[in-house]
Amino acid sequence: MTHVFVHGNPETAAIWGPLVEALRDRGVDDVALLSPPGFGAPTPAGWGATRVEYRDWLLAELGALPRPIHLVGHDWGAGHVYGVLGHQPGAVDSWVADCAGLIHPDYVWHDAAQLWQTAGTGEEMIAGWVAMAPAERAATLEPLGIPADIAAELASALDEEMGRCILALYRSAAQPVLRELGDAVAAAGRRPGLVIIATDDHYAGTPAMATEVARRVGADTVTLAGLGHWWMLQRPDAAADALIAFWATT
Repeated sequence: MTHVFVHGNPETAAIWGPLVEALRDRGVDDVALLSPPGFGAPTPAGWGATRVEYRDWLLAELGALPRPIHLVGHDWGAGHVYGVLGHQPGAVDSWVADCAGLIHPDYVWHDAAQLWQTAGTGEEMIAGWVAMAPAERAATLEPLGIPADIAAELASALDEEMGRCILALYRSAAQPVLRELGDAVAAAGRRPGLVIIATDDHYAGTPAMATEVARRVGADTVTLAGLGHWWMLQRPDAAADALIAFWATT
């Protein structure tokens, strides 16, 4: 059995640290943390950093792990989970993901994503971000609910290559790509699933949109009231309890 965690942007596997500790305290220690290329892991030669490439990367990683596989994704990690579910759902035995609004038919990308998707503007934003001192970048992350030590690690990982991957990934997922992905997930074979709804996460649509997506794809839901995008850092204990309760039903 393997519990697999995949993070998003602009992150490294450090975001899972407190949650992994909480899970181990509860007896779950068969954990694998996968870092997407460019986001805490090197990029292979010729890496285009598109949504489909990340999906195929994740499928290859999952294929090398012992079954059953219980997959958990956050932010773009959730996007990669949805990519797997829409293309090869049999690669996992269960899945958990947040940001379900991403694949809602009415989802509109948040403001930063739209800027990254804009030629020229996106490059300017990334260049400014990379030019900051790591401590300055970390200071922009802490107010979002990221503890100082983890913010410092994320800030130190952001470089030109991560910036290139950010731009390529978001541009490969401009609408209607995610709406079409939602259709694919809804039409694909089902695996036990859980949608995490953090009520104060404003990056991926509304709680109502996430609830509708869960219903559409046949997944359960758990609501983390008052928590934001980095729910696993804000309340790792509550997150661990929710995951274990779900895994007990699979």
